[in-house]
Amino acid sequence: MKKCCIAFFSAVLFVAACADKKTNSVSETSSEQSAAVAEDIDDEETIIDEEPMPLAADELFDDFLFNFAANRRLQLDRIEFPLTVNSGHKQEQLERSQWKMENFFMRQDYYTLIFDSQEQMEIVKDTSVQDATVEKIFLDDDFVRQYVFSRKSGRWMLCEIRNQTLPRNVNAPFLSFYKQFVADSLFQRESLAEQISFTGPDPDDDFQQIEGVITPDFWEAFAPEFPTRMLYNIVYGHPQPSANEKILVLRGIANGLEVEITFQLENGRWKLTKLLT
Repeated sequence: MKKCCIAFFSAVLFVAACADKKTNSVSETSSEQSAAVAEDIDDEETIIDEEPMPLAADELFDDFLFNFAANRRLQLDRIEFPLTVNSGHKQEQLERSQWKMENFFMRQDYYTLIFDSQEQMEIVKDTSVQDATVEKIFLDDDFVRQYVFSRKSGRWMLCEIRNQTLPRNVNAPFLSFYKQFVADSLFQRESLAEQISFTGPDPDDDFQQIEGVITPDFWEAFAPEFPTRMLYNIVYGHPQPSANEKILVLRGIANGLEVEITFQLENGRWKLTKLLT
C-alpha cells in the first residue's frame, strides 16, 4: 500500500479522478438508460421465471433479494398474502391479484446502504440473520417505504410493508442532513472535515492503492456523484438507535463499483471524514 500526501500527489490524483469519474460515478439514471435497462430486465425476468431459485440463495438475504427482485414467479411465492400495508393509523390488506412486480434497484446500475460502523458492515455475510428490511427513501417527498422480510422455516418471506414519514425513520437526523448535503454546494463544503482520509486506486498500478488526505479545496476533484432523489437501504436484523457515525456505501450491480463515504457527528454537526473508492 502506497501512502502519499495530497500536497505532493494532488495533480496526479486530480487527473486520475477526472478520468475515472465518468466510469465510476453514480449518477441518476437517464430516461434512455432506464428504458434500456428496463427492457433488459423484462427479458431476463422471462428467462429467470422459468428457473427455480437455488436453495443456497436463502442463506444470505442479499442473494435472496436479487432473485426476489428479478423473478416474478418467486416474488409472488414469497409474499404472505393478504399482505399488510401499514401507514401509521391506516392499514390495508393487499391481495395477490393487486400486487405489482417490485424490482427495487435492479433498474439502475447501483444501490446504496447505510451502516453505523465498519463492524456492522460484516452482518451482510451473517447467515444467522432472520429479519431484514429494505427501505426505499424518497428524499424529495420526505417519505420512506419499508419492505419487511422474515426467514420462516428457512425461507425468506415478505411479511409487511410500512409507510412512514422521513422524520420517523431511525436514520432521520442523518437523512435530513444528507438531503441538504447533496442539494446545497455551500452546505456540502461546510460539511467537509479539514482533512478527509482518502484511499483509492493507484493510477500507475492497477494492483495497488494509495492513501492520503484530501482538503476541502480539492474535494470536487474526488467527490463521487451522490444520489439526490432516492436512496435504498437494507436493515439487517432489527433497527438500532441512530449512531454518531454513518457509512454510506454506493455498490454497483455487476460493474465492480464500490464507494464508501464516512460521516462523523462532531459537536452536533455531520462532517464527511473519509472516502474510499
